[in-house]
Amino acid sequence: MTDDERNIMLQHIEYWKEQMDKGIAVAFGPVLDPNGVYGAGIIQVDDEAETRPLAENDPAILSGLQTFEIYPMPNAIVKQ
Repeated sequence: MTDDERNIMLQHIEYWKEQMDKGIAVAFGPVLDPNGVYGAGIIQVDDEAETRPLAENDPAILSGLQTFEIYPMPNAIVKQ
């Protein structure tokens, strides 16, 4: 990983910590899949339309370093 990529990843982490502080991100982090490491995040929003701008404004997405996919969890059981 280059220094630029490392800096982008630090910005990526900070971005999602900020979303957590706002009560939007519920969980996020790396997934250590033996077939390849990737990240996953769970967010809680009022409207599904809110999800795309959150992902698109992630520094790792803006830089082109990462991509994203969105999948709804309409019947999730969430700890209060």
